[in-house]
Amino acid sequence: MPGQTPTEHSAASTSLMPPVGGAGQGGGQSGFSQPTTYAKGQPTPARGTRTGGNTPPGGTPVPGAARRPSGGPATVGGGLGRTRKARLRVTKVDPWSVMKVSFLLSLAVGIIVIVASAVLWMTLDSLGVFDSLTKTLKDVTGGGADNASSQLNLMDYIGFGKVMMFTTLIAVVDVVLLTALSTLSAFIYNAAAGFTGGVELTLAEED
Repeated sequence: MPGQTPTEHSAASTSLMPPVGGAGQGGGQSGFSQPTTYAKGQPTPARGTRTGGNTPPGGTPVPGAARRPSGGPATVGGGLGRTRKARLRVTKVDPWSVMKVSFLLSLAVGIIVIVASAVLWMTLDSLGVFDSLTKTLKDVTGGGADNASSQLNLMDYIGFGKVMMFTTLIAVVDVVLLTALSTLSAFIYNAAAGFTGGVELTLAEED
């Protein structure tokens, strides 16, 4: 300004300039957060860690300073379960794995049949069913003590050894047939899936 010395002009310019950082520190009206400073040798937080711009290194927040908003709101209804569904297609079946599984299953079925037949035969024999049937057949055919050629012994046909041999034969045939048919079915399915895309399944998973 005219009529003022350089010293007075400098003092006037300084008095007209607004204080830097004074309002932000005292009343929180500047709208800017204070930068975070670290002492020499103090470890800095990892990258991505949220640091408060209004908190000094000592950990005490500046009164009246603007605060940054915290994290997002808590999840509402977190205890409720949610079901996720996925639609998948069975486009190919491994024939080797099908053969192994079918062989084991058919073998288990064969063993069950043999054991069940043995238990059933012993139960009927203990109840006297076979003796009653033999006596009934003798009475029907008219076989007596004087006619030995006409006597019929039912145990010659349904004895324990014959029944077990027949049941074992059926179990072996069952194992071979089921294994072969299951493996052949796997090849047929793979051929059909190449044209139709395979069987579609919908799987659901609950959280």
